[in-house]
Amino acid sequence: MNPFGILIGIVTLLIIGLGFPLVIRGERYFGYWSWPYMMGIGFLVIVVSLFIQNDWGSVVVGVLGATFVWGSTELKEQAVRAELGWFPFNPNKIKLPFAGVIKKWRAPHL
Repeated sequence: MNPFGILIGIVTLLIIGLGFPLVIRGERYFGYWSWPYMMGIGFLVIVVSLFIQNDWGSVVVGVLGATFVWGSTELKEQAVRAELGWFPFNPNKIKLPFAGVIKKWRAPHL
């Protein structure tokens, strides 16, 4: 009997579960204009997972990177939820570099 699959499933569920607060806090403090940074971090982490020899480490790091990429696509929807009052809205968000340029781009959506 090989428990690898079910254990990876549980770890994946936990990592994705941690992605929800990441999106909520990320939008609250930085705004949805931080999506390129979050997506870049996600792709970088996924690339790092390709070079990890250990199966467990590679899977966990890859799922973490995919969670960041997914989170970057959810930031716009989270901003809408905050404007509707479903989550606390922070009008004093931290301005990230290139925010003016990023505002002109369309936010990704799944």
